[in-house]
Amino acid sequence: MRVDGPDLDAYLARIGAARPARADATALRELQVRHLLAVPFENLSIHLGERIVLEPGALRDKLVRRRRGGFCYELNGAFAELLSTLGFEVTLLAARVFGDDGLGPPFDHLALRVDVGGAGPWLADVGFGRHSSYPLRLDTGAEQADPGGTFRIAETADGDLDVIRDGQPKYRVEPRPRSLDDFEPTCWWQQTSPRSHFTRSLVCSLLTEHGRITLSDRTLIRTTGERRDERTLTGDAEVLDAYRSHFGIILDRLPPSPTP
Repeated sequence: MRVDGPDLDAYLARIGAARPARADATALRELQVRHLLAVPFENLSIHLGERIVLEPGALRDKLVRRRRGGFCYELNGAFAELLSTLGFEVTLLAARVFGDDGLGPPFDHLALRVDVGGAGPWLADVGFGRHSSYPLRLDTGAEQADPGGTFRIAETADGDLDVIRDGQPKYRVEPRPRSLDDFEPTCWWQQTSPRSHFTRSLVCSLLTEHGRITLSDRTLIRTTGERRDERTLTGDAEVLDAYRSHFGIILDRLPPSPTP
């Protein structure tokens, strides 16, 4: 997976990042946080009836040319291609998300292992919504401080890795290398099943310099540190303006609210 020169320049411009001189840990850290600050985590396509295609060109077109966001398969799928082009060694990993009823289905989440010579391996993730701002070391069980919380990687009895934030397990990573095609069946399930969290919710969320801004259906949520402010948007025009002004997403129609 490699991005051609003009597409690479456009992708870097999309996230406000310069082309790094070296594929090192510092560059990886900068690229991840830039991506999180520029490209929202969102599931609008599911509710707008847009087909999600897990193909590198289609993902770049959506994120870069159309200036949209996406969910984990799209965001981390595109980010993996960007990193590979810049000289990083990237491995796609399947994960299962912890929920109220335990672990989700296999391939519930796509995360990235990034190997950097002399430092790493790292867990990179720009597709989990509220999560770590910076990559996490995969080769230590020690606590890792991050603006998003205190994280720890814990190995399970089966050799999988639990990603824990502030004492709560968030997802379980299987270390076996995967391809983007492996995620297609669960991506389809996430788009269509009434049991999927993504069909039952409508969300657009973006990391900010001071916290996070989220539009959950018609509720605009701003978080800054421990402070959380919520406001219900009333008219369609106000909601469309919120997508445009806060997330850079221009829509010609609103996605319908999910059915409870």
